Amino acid sequence: MAYRVIGAVMMCGVATLALAQDRIPDRAPDGRKYLSQPLVTSIYTADPSAHVFAGKIYVYPSHDVPTAIPDDDLGNEYAMHDYRVLRMDRIGGPVTVGPVALDVKQVPWASQQMWAPDAAYKNGTYYLYFPARDKARDKNGLGTFLIGVATSKNPMGPFKAEPKPIAGSFSMDPAVFTDQDGKSYMYFGGIWGGQLQRWKNGSFDANGSDTDLHQDDQPALTGKVVRMNADMKSFAETPRDAVILDEKGKPILGGDHDRRFFEASWVFKRGGQYYYTYSTGDTHFLNYATGTNPYGPFTYRGHFLLPVQGWTTHHSIIQTGGKWWLFYADTQLSNKNHLRNVKVTELSFNADGTIKPIDPFVK
Repeated sequence: MAYRVIGAVMMCGVATLALAQDRIPDRAPDGRKYLSQPLVTSIYTADPSAHVFAGKIYVYPSHDVPTAIPDDDLGNEYAMHDYRVLRMDRIGGPVTVGPVALDVKQVPWASQQMWAPDAAYKNGTYYLYFPARDKARDKNGLGTFLIGVATSKNPMGPFKAEPKPIAGSFSMDPAVFTDQDGKSYMYFGGIWGGQLQRWKNGSFDANGSDTDLHQDDQPALTGKVVRMNADMKSFAETPRDAVILDEKGKPILGGDHDRRFFEASWVFKRGGQYYYTYSTGDTHFLNYATGTNPYGPFTYRGHFLLPVQGWTTHHSIIQTGGKWWLFYADTQLSNKNHLRNVKVTELSFNADGTIKPIDPFVK
């Protein structure tokens, strides 16, 4: 196995672990060469939500931690309990790893598993949105995923959590998009461990399915979209379905695992079009659909990232330096599904606005 050395990373606070003295595999176990390299090797990171604040790039990832919990459909092996923010002046530049920005012990309502977060900025305040399980217990002895919010005057934190989750929130993977008119929308939801399938009728079914609705010939479960109030801490309305349509204008079906929504909503706007991007989960694609309204419906367009090494695919997309960039993660450092590393690569578009597909491996 070939190895390469990754450049130095600046640390704020104490490093949580050292990964093989920054020596990491140059190729995947099957011999393929990676398209890009991890942004940091001092901690494990995943689910990167990237933003440009005051000219600098900030990435809000999950902070993966080692655990002996085996992989399962509920995601118990993803035992993350805090957040640390990454900062860089430019793509390809040195990366600063911040200290703990928020720990589950600092969230009064939460019990465990602080999964994929996002962030936003408004009027001098930074907002960190995060999913976590509450202190209830379902048939598996696990809490209900709800979405919380924390605030700070510094983009790297520390953040102070609100005492209760956002009223009307549920499931996971919050992503906040602010449109050109200043209105902000949260997109959220995820099936399987994200429990979206248990909210079909508007209230939580603690004994519901652990995966999906098992209705392959019916419209698939959708992610949710909701407009935020001006305080950025509450919903202005009841969440709606972010419907994905096929080429015939019909909702994508539950059995269409290559195209249906699983988790990891992320929305951006380009050329007057809203791009609704998401992960297919068990088929490991990143997909996109487009629409003319932030609420959708969105018409399916295709895959834009082929499967990475590892089970999960969760991402963000930003524009900086005159280019578009895709932040994603794989398991290059560990080859373990629950210990991931964040990466970035350029995202390109065709003349008609379609996204050029990316292979995370170099041929």
